[in-house]
Amino acid sequence: MVGYPPKNAIESAKQKEVKRRGNIYGEFSSVENIDRAARMSDKYKPENTGVICSLLERDEFQPSPTYNVTINDGKERLLTIVPEFPDKIIHRAMLLTLRPIWDKVFISDSYCGIRGRGQLPAAFKMRRYIQEARKGGPVYCLKLDIRKFYPTIKHDVLKGIVRRSIKDKRILRVLDAIIDSEEGVMLGSPISPYLSNLYITYLCHYLKEKKGVKWLINYADDFGILSNDKEFLHRLLADIEDYTNVKLRIEVKRNKQIFPVALDSSDKHGRGIDFLGFVFYLNETRIRKGIKRSLCRKIAKLRKAKHPISREDFLQAIAPWWAWLKYSDSQYLINKLNKISPYEIKFRR
Repeated sequence: MVGYPPKNAIESAKQKEVKRRGNIYGEFSSVENIDRAARMSDKYKPENTGVICSLLERDEFQPSPTYNVTINDGKERLLTIVPEFPDKIIHRAMLLTLRPIWDKVFISDSYCGIRGRGQLPAAFKMRRYIQEARKGGPVYCLKLDIRKFYPTIKHDVLKGIVRRSIKDKRILRVLDAIIDSEEGVMLGSPISPYLSNLYITYLCHYLKEKKGVKWLINYADDFGILSNDKEFLHRLLADIEDYTNVKLRIEVKRNKQIFPVALDSSDKHGRGIDFLGFVFYLNETRIRKGIKRSLCRKIAKLRKAKHPISREDFLQAIAPWWAWLKYSDSQYLINKLNKISPYEIKFRR
């Protein structure tokens, strides 16, 4: 396969090989699987199942035209709008088939977009790792992410990685068509988080199994790595940049940092780990300033509403911030917010 990286270019020396799966196209294109994927849509139509099954049986699926919109959720991103029929249904059916295979590839410290994992479990793991690391002495953190990760993913590298676990030619033909339908990996497809995780996962294996990293959290292209040895992290950063540049052909952002983790927000001899919307210290967990600011603005807006808001509507309006408040040391902030809130914010401790 010309253009695909050689096997040893993307594997860790110690990583256990996942058996390559073949003969799974029938499972993917079955009536049961397609109908299950179709029922995940709010626009479910039973007749769509038969049309898609027929399309896949004849190997005639081609990705439909898409369009992009810019969203801003604190960070500007380009979202690809994928048609529900037949594309998103096929993407979901693909994921239903391949997810059990790919789940075995990911390390337990990768969290973004993987079933049963997410932002909050990743935050809990980071807190646990900080407490483990501090038993060995001063704690240092290497914080980095990838520059323009999703649009810079290289298709030939991604296809080579996919072929590490999949060998069914018919399903690969469909998957290749999905990959090649947009530059990089599109944001907006149900299968995109898994493809992006696959792209970065062998770097994670390399760090854990070959470089001996003990405390690592990976959330998409964001990495938080802890160590008691600052010089180890400097050497590790050089290894990471070499790996990403040469083997994945992506680039670490220039804002990467290595720093001592502070005891708390008043400790001037270090800093907190700004990660996943939290700021982690050795003795406490705070909320990122930007998130606090947006919450304060939201509550001020609710307070000034022309018509009284019910408690239920109030709680629903601040729900996006609920986990950050509940799982951080934010009682002082909550007390301040309660002075301007239409209703009291209170958690059971």
